[in-house]
Amino acid sequence: MFSFVRLASSASARLNRACVFLSLAAAALLLASAANTHAQFGAPPPGTKVLDPSALRPPAGARVAIVEFEDMECPDCANANPILRQAAATYKIPWERHDFPLPFHAWSMTAAVNARWFDTRSKALGDEYRDDVFANQRSITSTDVLRQFTEKFAQGHGIALPFAIDPQGKLITLVKTDYALGQRIGVEHTPTIWVVTANSKGAPFVEVVDRSKLYQLIDQALADTAPAKAAPAKAQAKKPSSK
Repeated sequence: MFSFVRLASSASARLNRACVFLSLAAAALLLASAANTHAQFGAPPPGTKVLDPSALRPPAGARVAIVEFEDMECPDCANANPILRQAAATYKIPWERHDFPLPFHAWSMTAAVNARWFDTRSKALGDEYRDDVFANQRSITSTDVLRQFTEKFAQGHGIALPFAIDPQGKLITLVKTDYALGQRIGVEHTPTIWVVTANSKGAPFVEVVDRSKLYQLIDQALADTAPAKAAPAKAQAKKPSSK
């Protein structure tokens, strides 16, 4: 009897140890899964591997600029939009906005074409449309809702929106050209943002992965592109007067 109880007790202890081990393993798996989820959705994306840097430069006459590839249906692009607008206004530097509509977004391509149509009226109007779409992005739930939003925007500016915005396909070609440029550079996600420079003593371009450091990166870019200070003129030696 004693032997049987001892055996049962030993088996029970082994079972308890096995349960503890399995519980710890399950907890570790759960933590790993949570970490992986955070890496996908919580952490910023890794830096872009630039394949062709030729387009990462400011427009003519500018020392520093912001270059962005955006998708108008992308929630994080909507988050970045006011930050970039404020930075460009604060530093009075160009903000080069490129279309990169992702194929799994239902209305982003249509929105990009609409913005290009407003660009034909004025670039400022096109950018205002982009800003308004980002500001109201959550309420734009379909292409039909986007059309209603766009008609209201046009009416608010005294413009009649045509039924066919891009009958010849010229505007969608411009959007696709931007998308191809992004692919050539190596863009894989939106928004992808760089601070770019001309004739810099430092890095010619830096990707803005952490937006809290945007102003710091612009400050550095401006410092790296500051014109060299002229050396002070040497004072002429005074000739002794002859008497």
